[in-house]
Amino acid sequence: MSGIFGVVSKNDCVRDLFYGTDYHSHLGTEFGGMAVLGDAITRQIHNISQTQFKSKFYEDSRNMRGKSGIGVISAYDEQPIYLNSRFGPICIVTNGLIENAEELAASLLRKGISFSEVTKGTVNTTELIAKIIVDGSSIVDGIEKMFDLINGSCSLLILSKEGIYAARDRHGYTPLVIGKKKDSWAVTSETAAFPNNGYEVVKDIGPGEIILIDEDGPTQKRSSGALEQICTFLWIYTGFPASTYNGINTETVRERSGGFLARHDKDITVDLVAGVPDSGVGHAIGYAMESGKPYRRPLVKYTPGYGRSYTPPSQETRDLIATMKLIAIKEIIKGRRIVLCEDSIVRGTQLKNFAIKKLWDAGAKEIHVRVACPPLMFPCRFNLSTRSISELAARKAIRAIEGIDVEDVSKYIDDTSLEHKKMVEWVAKDIGVTTLRYQTVNDMVKAVGLPRERLCLYCWTGECPKNSSCGARTHASVAGVK
Repeated sequence: MSGIFGVVSKNDCVRDLFYGTDYHSHLGTEFGGMAVLGDAITRQIHNISQTQFKSKFYEDSRNMRGKSGIGVISAYDEQPIYLNSRFGPICIVTNGLIENAEELAASLLRKGISFSEVTKGTVNTTELIAKIIVDGSSIVDGIEKMFDLINGSCSLLILSKEGIYAARDRHGYTPLVIGKKKDSWAVTSETAAFPNNGYEVVKDIGPGEIILIDEDGPTQKRSSGALEQICTFLWIYTGFPASTYNGINTETVRERSGGFLARHDKDITVDLVAGVPDSGVGHAIGYAMESGKPYRRPLVKYTPGYGRSYTPPSQETRDLIATMKLIAIKEIIKGRRIVLCEDSIVRGTQLKNFAIKKLWDAGAKEIHVRVACPPLMFPCRFNLSTRSISELAARKAIRAIEGIDVEDVSKYIDDTSLEHKKMVEWVAKDIGVTTLRYQTVNDMVKAVGLPRERLCLYCWTGECPKNSSCGARTHASVAGVK
């Protein structure tokens, strides 16, 4: 995922923009960018894969001046994109995934529209979105047409002479929230960016809603759609603990999630509860609160310089980060029976090689892994994460059990089935733990606290948002996603 942030102020906005954008650093690992509108638009983009946003942009921020600006921490594309369009100069930042990007780019090329930005050999998705939008009769019309054309999701901010246009994905998959303080308005992917900058939450932008924010505040340009299916993984893993989405705080969801996991554990005896840092910690605290077992830290993260090992695009980089960031404390581990809470098992390799192995090597007596979400069965269709079914640990288990890749995996999704039990046992053996238990879909939904129909559960169940581009749910069609 990427994180986007924007500010419109009656005074200079750069300080708030700099720190507000930095509070999205947990979401992306590749590029950072800022654009500010003063006498003209000034823009800076830096590679942040080997450094932190603050260190790269500190000098830039001291030389930027303006009353409105946008920033991004990007998981893949170089952003913001600048265009001198017929609507005047604009800059755009995006968050999402466009599945039919190549098809849309080819269509624009046939119309004589050129692209100048390339990301890893393909068209820069943010530039593609920008070119679609400026082909409309207005910025709002262009955004609406973009929503109709894309398969996937896109939330965005556009910096223009009129102010900042903020548009949330039509299914509300990714969040956008408006905040206010004296003389300034802001819009963010993560509400954790607000408190220390002095902003109070004013409004969650609705699915498909388009808002123009100027010095006087927000004006609705397109009303919200009726359908909202926000990404459940925000609360389970990707979101920052201090952030809230739809008024629901991430850390409290993780604590409730851990509580549900503990309620199913009446058949094991353990000495301590731990979480894989950082996002497994909230789940572990909830487990400890419910079970009455002490929460301790046998694995600690060396924070400076090490981000998430899930978000980098290469396996080599993910493995290096996972190896270096977690340090085992032998004095807490040796001879003890440990419940280890983890947010998810995606590929399984990092948990196995860089957390479980360190615990065994430090002398753990037993390791009971408890996962805060069900087995991941399908690659995300709406944001950057796993890109193929073959990567997923659950699918590797099914392939091993069946001897072939099967299309209909419904019996493995059913957490009451014998097939599901066999799959979990296979994963437990593969990662080398005493026992393994996943959260159920129902308990995960209860932990979030929204009705099931308002949550995207695609990566666990294959259920597509209603009326979305990925179509009606069939086991055969979703099983073949690449």
